[in-house]
Amino acid sequence: MMPYVNLLPGAITEMVAAISDSHCLTKADRYGLMAAILDESLPEEERMCIDRVLRSLLRGKIAIVN
Repeated sequence: MMPYVNLLPGAITEMVAAISDSHCLTKADRYGLMAAILDESLPEEERMCIDRVLRSLLRGKIAIVN
């Protein structure tokens, strides 16, 4: 049985804004992104924000920190 994850409203938007400001992806951010990706009811706008963060990560514009 998979544990149920319920995201707070606006959490993705706030997280993406914080990542954009700091250019760093923390462990808490990674867990938040994982939970969001696994949420099947996530709105398309928030999915696009997550895609943008992942593309920036692949291009080296965002660093992974602990």
